Amino acid sequence: MAHDPRALDDTFLAFWRERHISTLTTLRPDGSPHVVPVGVTFQAEAGIARVISSRTSRKVRNVLAAGPEGMRVAVCQVEGARWSTLEGVAVVRDAPEAVAEAVRRYAERYREPRVNPDRVVIEITVDRVLGRA
Repeated sequence: MAHDPRALDDTFLAFWRERHISTLTTLRPDGSPHVVPVGVTFQAEAGIARVISSRTSRKVRNVLAAGPEGMRVAVCQVEGARWSTLEGVAVVRDAPEAVAEAVRRYAERYREPRVNPDRVVIEITVDRVLGRA
């Protein structure tokens, strides 16, 4: 079921605030999907989903390989019959303020992450929302 990303109801947004592990799907340079478990935060009012990671991870390298325009990706979470997928274009940000904001949001939803001097953030501009929450 598709939803308007600019008009998500409170129940749907609450599902994205609850602690759930998600998956992130990127594409490898050969075009095959790379799907990994991640923690993701969703700032609905700005239409941005964020995933923190090490700059050397495969998911980060996949997004970087797409070039400055970014890569189309999907993040998905599921619990029983409730599920949601956020789709959009991802870019990698390494500016200290962008990383700090992503870490702050991650800590609110999950827990304080371990220190990682190589941390970056995969920032997804969400343009499609699917699910039933």
